[in-house]
Parts: sequence; structure tokens; C-alpha cells
Amino acid sequence: MAFDFDLYVIGGGSGGVRAARTAAETGARVALAEEYRMGGTCVIRGCVPKKLMVFASGYSGAIEAARAYGWSVKAGAFDWKKFRKALHAELDRLEAIYRSNLEKAGVEIHDQRATLDDAHTVRLADGKTYRAKHILIATGGHSFLPDTVPGHEQAWTSGDVFLMEDLPKRVLIVGGGYIACEFACILNGLGVAVTQYYRGAQILRGFDDEARGHIAELMQDQGIGLHVGSDVERIEKRADCLWVKTTDGREIEVDAMIYAAGRIPNSAGLGLEAVGVELGRRGEIIVDDYSQTAVPSIFAVGDVTDRINLTPVAIREGAAFVETVFNGNPTKPDHDLVPSAVFTQPEYGSVGLTEEAAREQEPIEVYCAAFRPMQNAFIGKNERVLFKLIVSAESRRILGCHIIAPDAGELIQMVGVAVKMGATKEDFDRTVAVHPTMSEEIVLMKSPVRKA
Repeated sequence: MAFDFDLYVIGGGSGGVRAARTAAETGARVALAEEYRMGGTCVIRGCVPKKLMVFASGYSGAIEAARAYGWSVKAGAFDWKKFRKALHAELDRLEAIYRSNLEKAGVEIHDQRATLDDAHTVRLADGKTYRAKHILIATGGHSFLPDTVPGHEQAWTSGDVFLMEDLPKRVLIVGGGYIACEFACILNGLGVAVTQYYRGAQILRGFDDEARGHIAELMQDQGIGLHVGSDVERIEKRADCLWVKTTDGREIEVDAMIYAAGRIPNSAGLGLEAVGVELGRRGEIIVDDYSQTAVPSIFAVGDVTDRINLTPVAIREGAAFVETVFNGNPTKPDHDLVPSAVFTQPEYGSVGLTEEAAREQEPIEVYCAAFRPMQNAFIGKNERVLFKLIVSAESRRILGCHIIAPDAGELIQMVGVAVKMGATKEDFDRTVAVHPTMSEEIVLMKSPVRKA
């Protein structure tokens, strides 16, 4: 059977691009189809533009702190249009790099939507078809917008934030996950009056309970109107605002409303089920440990599989796929002890188990310290950082680490290496502290606050 390509990749996000490029570098004939922009969620409407907004939003607090430290500085108004222009110029630059790297590797790019005719045939939107020995689905996910809420069409999703023409004065964010909390902190830092509704009992479900409570308290202290146990019942467009009513009877008027209530795998309309690919309840593509679907020639990586929805994980999955299929070295992507960060203000970095999950697994000791770091204490700022270690009572290994502090994302990357290597509490204790730093606390906690 003749094939046009050894590999056809559907989706130009981080996982798909990595797989296409590295497969082509082995000498394979590779094509990639992307219907929107190269770079996917991370580069175009996720991590990269969001992190640049995190940087921008932090300067309002930095200016305030500078005054307290003796600097004669004055904050002006934030110029969203100026920032937006620079932001999209940067995204264009990054997209061009993704495209250039594919072309240099010899990947044929098709800027169209692609679907499946059968286990080896890809059909493009213009009607052209291509035969491929292997097909990789890397189509990512999209923001969930509940169409059962009357007036839902008036709301934005998180991806729309990067496209808004003007910065709203008042905004309502619906959701309690990391995306909702990050945008609440970002917009609050840019001077927007932020209200956040979440239907659950506490934000950041799935994260460590103590850390969740700490962040919720900090967000409220910063002026974010956080309301849990509250969901949207109705949205109405009025003359100069959006009117929103909640399930608990609360009413609010805002200039914009953002749904950040979860993401859905982009698997619909690709022809997957018709060719035998199994989908889960949320539309996620079911794959084995090697990212292979129920159809031997079809694989899937990244958010469309709904395993660990992080860009570096998608990249690792794409690389493992190439190692398995094109280098003859069966490789499972490693999903164990993946560090992550929530870019609230301050940030939350974590690796390993939560206290709740660890307690169910084995007897543990918990070491925890919450305090005002020197930089805050000097100017009377009440914002506290939190350092927490969960330790196996038997093996003494660090089972989990949770840090809420400025630049916690940077700190947890380093801790992640130690935890991945199997470091024990005594290894941490033997490490000399770097003084004076807030991070020295992680090697200075000598007595557990509780055992379970």
C-alpha cells in the first residue's frame, strides 16, 4: 500500500509540532495540518500571552511597594492598547518561529482543517486527501461555555481576553480553576474591579486544601470579590452593561463577563469514532501508555487526550511517540511527579501529592510554615507566603511540596528535581540555607505541624 506520508499530524500546538519536527528529523516524510494558527493554545491563547499579562499586572503592586521603600514614583493609567499591540507582535514572532522550525525540518504544512476518512486517510477542507502510515491527533482543547445559561452568548471565554479592544472597568469571572484564578489576579492587577463566582465550596479543586484556602484569602485581601457556592443563572445585555443573576439570588452589573469553567478536548467532527477511535465521556481520546488509540495507525497526544493538560507534558508525549514509532525504542511519557504552577499573585507552585491524597496512601508527616517574608514585613504588607512539605513517615521521602510565594513557579522547578530524584526530609535538612531568603524556610522546618 502506497503512502503519501509516513506521518500526518493534525494540530499545530506544542505536542503536534514537536512530534512532526522530530519525526521529520529521522528522515520520515511528515505533513501537519493546522486550521487556525501555529503554536496552539499555549503560544496563541494560553500560557505565553497569559504570562505576559501576569508580568504587566504585577507592576501596579511593585510601584506601590517602591513608594513604601522610599522611591518617589507615581503610577499612571495602564495602556491596554499599547500592551495589546506589543503582545500580538510577540505572538506573531513566536508563531513564525514554530512555522520556520517545521519547514527547516522538511515538514509539509497544510493551513486547513483536517479530518479522517479511514485509519490511514486524511481529508483537508479543500477536499484533498492524503494517505499516511501513521496519523497523530494533537488538536488540543477549547474553553467550555455553558449554552444552557440564558444569555450565555454575551460572555467571553478566557481566549477572548487577549483579543478585547478595551480594558473593562468591571468584570465577572465564572470558574474556580487555575485559569479563572489567574485571570482574576491579572485583571485586578491591571486596575479592573473583579468579581469571581465559583459554584464549588472552594477554588482550585484538586489542589492541596490548605494551599487553596491560603490563595483564596490572599485574593480577597487584594480586593477580588470572590464568592463560592454561587453559579450564574441568567445573563442579560442592557444599555451600558451586562446584568447577571446568580443561583443564590445575587445580582451584579459588569462591563464584561468571562467564563473560565473548564476546557473540552477538541475531538468533535474529526471522524474519529467512525474509524474506530474510542472517546471518553468528555470527548477525550482514549490512548494506551504509548499514546496509541484503539486503531493501531492512529495516535494522540496533548490536551485532546485529557491526561495532564500542560504544555511541557504534551511536548514530552510528542517526543515519546516519535521515539516509539520512528526510532524503534518503545517509550512511555512520564506522567509521574510533574511540577506545575498557578500564576496567581503570588504564585502557587506544586509537585507531587496533596496532603489529602498522601494521607489516603500512607502515614505521613506535614511540615508547614506561613509567614510574612522580609520584603513585605519591612513595609507593613500583610501578604504571607506558604511553604509546605508532605513526608512519608516510613520512607522519609518528600511526597509533595507546595509553595505560595512570589516566583513560586521558579522555585518549584528546582524542588521538582529533588523530589523526582527521591529526596528525603533529611536530605532537605542537611542542605544549608541561603540567608536571608524566604525560600530558606524549605530546609529549616524541623518539626511536623501534624501527623496523619
